Amino acid sequence: MATPLLHVDGLVKRYTRGWPQRHTTFELQADFQVDGPSVIGVMGANGAGKTTLFELITGGNQPNQGCVRVAGQDIHRVRYAERDRMALHYHQSYQLRSFQRTRPNFMLDRAGPERAVLHLFDEPQFNTQDGYIGFMLDFFRQLRRQGKLVFLCLHPNEPVHLDILAEICEQFIFVQKDAQRVSRLQFAHSLEELTRQAPVRDYLGALLTGA
Repeated sequence: MATPLLHVDGLVKRYTRGWPQRHTTFELQADFQVDGPSVIGVMGANGAGKTTLFELITGGNQPNQGCVRVAGQDIHRVRYAERDRMALHYHQSYQLRSFQRTRPNFMLDRAGPERAVLHLFDEPQFNTQDGYIGFMLDFFRQLRRQGKLVFLCLHPNEPVHLDILAEICEQFIFVQKDAQRVSRLQFAHSLEELTRQAPVRDYLGALLTGA
């Protein structure tokens, strides 16, 4: 049986504040697996935890519980300078995100892959005027052909963003925060399937009608 490209196993990230008694201000829960190459669309309201999820997957943020295995290897146990050989987090302007160091390198493992198998694009800026969208979609397809797993996170503010997601993505994740400030993931195999869910329709609102 082939090793999954990504296994997010019982992951929990919790933020707390207060003294002497601390209380939880936000919690993200995630548990899923992606076996092979794919392009996955990610959506959710501001503050739902999309960037936190990406930081956890790429090893830039330490979970309270669970682990993230990239190509079978726990990314939080890999040496910091070698984590970009496993997963890359591009934030908006395509700059790579940094990560928090929590233990000495000599206590960590060497990375297995020579090049990143996960590429996570966090709200990239698509310019509809200069052909840039076509270039980026071709780039995502090329990564997938090379056996990579691509995450594309968008916060849609115009119908073209939904068109992009529908065209390029094979699976979808919606990150939803409830009234108790706990965020969980909802999954779908198409944008149409995802938008049947009431929380997604509420999030997209009139934008869904105009798409």
